[in-house]
Amino acid sequence: MKLETYPDREFLMLGLANTIAGQLADFLRREGKATLSVPGGTTPGPIFDTLSGVDLDWANVAVVLNDERWVPESSERSNTRLVRERLLRGRAAQARLVPLYAPAEQPEEMLQALEDGLKPHLPISVLLLGMGADMHTASLFPGADRLEEALSSQAPALLPMRAAAAGEPRVTLTAPTLREAFNIHLLITGPEKRAALERAMTLTPMEAPVRAVLDNATVHWAE
Repeated sequence: MKLETYPDREFLMLGLANTIAGQLADFLRREGKATLSVPGGTTPGPIFDTLSGVDLDWANVAVVLNDERWVPESSERSNTRLVRERLLRGRAAQARLVPLYAPAEQPEEMLQALEDGLKPHLPISVLLLGMGADMHTASLFPGADRLEEALSSQAPALLPMRAAAAGEPRVTLTAPTLREAFNIHLLITGPEKRAALERAMTLTPMEAPVRAVLDNATVHWAE
């Protein structure tokens, strides 16, 4: 794990957006395509705002969420909705969104179709993750019903996940899918998240799921 600290959150958001843009540009030059995986939630919003205006070959960038709540895009709880509003606009409106939700009662009904849509865009070129104070990342929650399966090296690319802390059922990228990303960035802010990160380093992935991706990650932190 590499830790980058910034003088304030504004520096962090701008610096990390520039790093991600540079790494995507490198992939586009070398491979002609790139995959960017991003979290939901409001914390990465300023990064999305900056990236949306960057001059990249967005038409050859696939964007996939780390995880999604099993709710339609019309819901305030939808991560997809947030990404459309903050990232997939301006120049980045040309990017291709790879869905992690499809209309159905339960995620299990659509999981194979969603995974089939995701697989051509793996491995991830640039992965941006967040972390909860409970040390979850993506929808890998401590105590979740299929956490052990999702952490296994044999896990499929996607799994449904249910946990008390999660609210709705979720669909999440699994630990091997996250770990296989070429560039892994973890974004955290404030003293509580910094303390949680330090605690996670002393625990197992079952206790602190973020631990599963930390070895090759760069952690970006500001007070």
